[in-house]
Amino acid sequence: MWHHSWSPFGIHVHERVNRAERQFRYLPDHHQMLLPNFLPNLKKIRRCIDHNQEVLQAIVLNCVHMFENMEYGEDDDLRKVRPSSTFDMDKLKSTIKQFVRDWSDAGKVEREACYQPLINEILRLFPRDQCDASKISILVPGAGLGRLAWEIAKLGYACQGNEWSFFMLFSSNFVLNRCAEVNSMTLYPWIHQFSNNKKSSDQIRPVYFPDVNPQSLPANSDFSMVAGDFQEVYTEPNSWDCVATCFFIDTAHNVIDYIETIWNILKPGGTWINLGPLLYHFENMANELSIELSYEDIKAVILKYGFLIEVERDSLSTTYTENGHSMLKYLYDCVFFVARKPADQFFSNGFQAANGIQVEESLQNDHVDSMT
Repeated sequence: MWHHSWSPFGIHVHERVNRAERQFRYLPDHHQMLLPNFLPNLKKIRRCIDHNQEVLQAIVLNCVHMFENMEYGEDDDLRKVRPSSTFDMDKLKSTIKQFVRDWSDAGKVEREACYQPLINEILRLFPRDQCDASKISILVPGAGLGRLAWEIAKLGYACQGNEWSFFMLFSSNFVLNRCAEVNSMTLYPWIHQFSNNKKSSDQIRPVYFPDVNPQSLPANSDFSMVAGDFQEVYTEPNSWDCVATCFFIDTAHNVIDYIETIWNILKPGGTWINLGPLLYHFENMANELSIELSYEDIKAVILKYGFLIEVERDSLSTTYTENGHSMLKYLYDCVFFVARKPADQFFSNGFQAANGIQVEESLQNDHVDSMT
């Protein structure tokens, strides 16, 4: 049943190659003769598509057991959840690129730009020589393939990643639990890019993963990945020491919902660390609620909830799943901030009281069963 969204991937991409071949054959013969490598290159692309499809198939087969106990009524209900669509194909393409960002040598520079600022703040806020890191609970919503959460857990903190996308969940489960050998797997993440290639070979450039052994965490590590919608899964008030969001808050239908959830689940004195742009995911989707706020508006809301902004950088340049060889690159001018929920909540402006938020003893978070 889980093959439904993933199986047409190879067909979808092969159709794009078929179109390239049809267009080429429309050219006059003397033009075709000027491009002796064009059709052989398309043949190579087809082989790469088939290889990617095999990897995706392995990911799906590895994950079928994860959902055996979930109650969906009729089997067909799952097919209704995710009919194959252009949206699905785009999500699959972006998931393949996520392997580059999170688990390959090619993504190292991007990880240093995006993840390291958050990690540095965690180390500053919770120095391991002054506290028991294993008692510091850190949540990473929108964890993708889990590398940021994994790196935080590797430092000794109790870290949980949260992700709602089936595509990301399947892939993170595969890489975290089935890929113990460094660089043992190959993907061709750029085969979908037919424009802005300097060399034909750039399109079929392989990427190897994982660049580290994901199972090399210390034996006593507290690391988990939890499936589900961020707002629905995390409702326990005053339960997290830190929430670290990277390229996440713009995935909201209403970003104020995210701010409110983060405020509620942080312990008094807890911190929210954020890095990312505001590329609102639902902005151009029909029949989807989408509230697009400027950072200025978001900051005002954060302060009205009672957060104290302790660190703020409004211009931090990063990329996202960048193809380093492409002639077109997108650069995000991100905002980075650290916001604290005051330890004494009566210090702030009474906004929380109006929302029924009360000071409580810090609650020990009951971690949702890990899927790792």
